[in-house]
Amino acid sequence: MIRIVVAEDHQSLIDGIRMFLEHEDDIMIVGEANDGDRLIDLVKAKKPDVVLTDIRMPKTDGITACRQIKKEFPQCKIIAFSMFEQDEAVTQMENAGASGYIMKNSSLKVMAEAIRNVMNGETFFDVSLKRSSHKKTDSNIPLSKRELEIVRLIGEGKTSQEIADILFIGKTTVDTHRKNILKKLSLQGKTELLRYSMEIKYDFN
Repeated sequence: MIRIVVAEDHQSLIDGIRMFLEHEDDIMIVGEANDGDRLIDLVKAKKPDVVLTDIRMPKTDGITACRQIKKEFPQCKIIAFSMFEQDEAVTQMENAGASGYIMKNSSLKVMAEAIRNVMNGETFFDVSLKRSSHKKTDSNIPLSKRELEIVRLIGEGKTSQEIADILFIGKTTVDTHRKNILKKLSLQGKTELLRYSMEIKYDFN
């Protein structure tokens, strides 16, 4: 059973989510919060598997709450539940530790799918978001062999200088490759590139 806490300042929305999840055999709401402070207290008390939280909430916003929860309970998975689809909002939640981001106008079936995905250690980003999915294979990405090598090393957590040393090239060259990779894949910044690098499957043969 996946135990979740829902944080949303509109109780009617929480009620709707609860009614839907009552018909799901593997998901159960163990707590509800209408503000960020209450959310943090509930996580400490209930220790849920997954938190579904709005970004804009009274007292403590969802981004700050997410950051604090992940610091104290790193095993807890967090999904942002928001009406904001701007890149900045998504990136802020990702940087705070969220594993997923879904829009409030998405179906409740999508929400349930997101909960199950993050529980399985995956990420889930709403299809309406530009960054919703970067899982690709080497057969359908426009990267050169050198760029793929750099992506692989980024996925291993290597810095630009470490990559330069491994490949016997200059750090400036690595930085140039990184910029080209971002442009080719339409990724927004190092956070997206890191996630992409960790998800991609390689086949250099």
